[in-house]
Order: sequence, then C-alpha cells, then structure tokens
Amino acid sequence: MSDSVLHQLDGAVATITINRPAARNALTAETKVALLGALRDCSGNDAVRAVVLTGAGQAFCAGQDLREHAELLAADTDPLATVRQHYNPIIATIASMPKPVIAAVPGVAAGAGASIAFACDFRIAAERATLLLAFARIGLGADSGASWTLQRLIGMARAAEMLMLAEPVSAATALEFGLLTSVVPDDELPAAAAGFAARLAGGPTLAYAAIKESLLYAAGHGLDEALEKEADLQGRLGQSADHRAATQAFVSKQAPVFEGR
Repeated sequence: MSDSVLHQLDGAVATITINRPAARNALTAETKVALLGALRDCSGNDAVRAVVLTGAGQAFCAGQDLREHAELLAADTDPLATVRQHYNPIIATIASMPKPVIAAVPGVAAGAGASIAFACDFRIAAERATLLLAFARIGLGADSGASWTLQRLIGMARAAEMLMLAEPVSAATALEFGLLTSVVPDDELPAAAAGFAARLAGGPTLAYAAIKESLLYAAGHGLDEALEKEADLQGRLGQSADHRAATQAFVSKQAPVFEGR
C-alpha cells in the first residue's frame, strides 16, 4: 500500500489515515487508489467491525490535489475522469460497507474531502475543524456524492448555500446544522473517535449493516418497496446468532454480547 494512506487494525477497529500532512492530505491519483484499496479491505474483512477514517496532522482532507489537476489540464488530459475512476467508487464503498464508518475530522475538510466525510455514517470533529464545499471556487459543480448526501443531512436550501457560496463552515456551525455527530477539543479527537468506534465495534454489526442497507435503499424507493426491503432484512437478521443471543439475554435480564454473526 502507498505511504500516502496508512491502515492499521486495533482489535475490531480499523483506522485509515490519509497521510499527506504537508499537503493537507490532498488527494493525488496514487492516494485515491490507496484509499479505495484500504476501504475495500476493511469492507471485506470480517475481523473489522468499525472503521475510523481520518487525516494526518491538522487536516482531514483538502480534496483534490490541484497541482496534479493543473498538470493534467496543461497536458490536455481530462483531469475530471477521476470522478468516475476514483471518487465515485470511494463514496460507494463507504456507503455500502456493512459496518459503521466514522470520519474523525481534525481540521479542514474541503471539496471532495468534505464529500468523503459526508458519506461516512458518523462525523466527529475537532473544535478547529472547518468544512468547505469549494467546488464553485474553481468553476465546478458538486462531486463525490455531495449533491446526494448534503441535502439529506441538512436540507436542500442549506446544501445549495454551502455549494454555491463556497464559504467555510466552522465546526460549531456544522454541529448546529446537523452535519456533525459531535465536536470535541482538538487534542481529544483521536481518543474520542477510538472510543466511539470501539463502542460500535462491540455492537450488533449485522444490524448496523442492515440499517445502512435499508436507509440507502429507501432513499431511492417508495414506501411499499421500503417496507418489503425491511421485511426481507428482518427475516435474515432473525436467523442470526446475535439476534437469538440478544433476545435470550433480554429475557434473562443480562447484557447482550454481539459477535457479528
């Protein structure tokens, strides 16, 4: 794996770190390939039951590396082919991953970096963090799923405002908008994210996967279809060892222990 993305496993929690701090973790083609590979590894690894996605240093991710982008433009190469080639698969992998993904945002998350954070299931940010949908500043529309995720998180009006005005939003304001799960002091972010991930890793992994699947499905289907999807998922979960053990634990007035099976 490229050194621009670090991947480590601590128990059932995997941490993926975009590791280009000198460039505020901006994404080159190499970094995007490595990031997608790490996400896919986590998705397919049953030992991983929660994922923390973060950035090295004091930034989460500044989005596309514009130096590389400018070089491709100068060479008459289509730099925006990366949207289909890299960004779309990254977002789809996060959204469909059958386990929770937590974005730990230590500082700026801009452009595609912000979009990647929005695709995660939870977002914990440091007080110094800012979110910036900077696409319009360089004459581009939204990508990396921002047009889909952002309006579902905060509504269409605020989504349009953030995308069109392209102004930074502080962590405090983002929390008020509903973009963030929580905001913590800067130096407490790693521990807060790790603790939250550990809590999720000890939870009902199969149920979390079903919840993600049902929400994603319901976003594009009507009520009758959503009801049928829920029934199908409940039928599958009803046969799981975790459901049976948790039901018995409830009857016995004991705390359930989930094993993710």
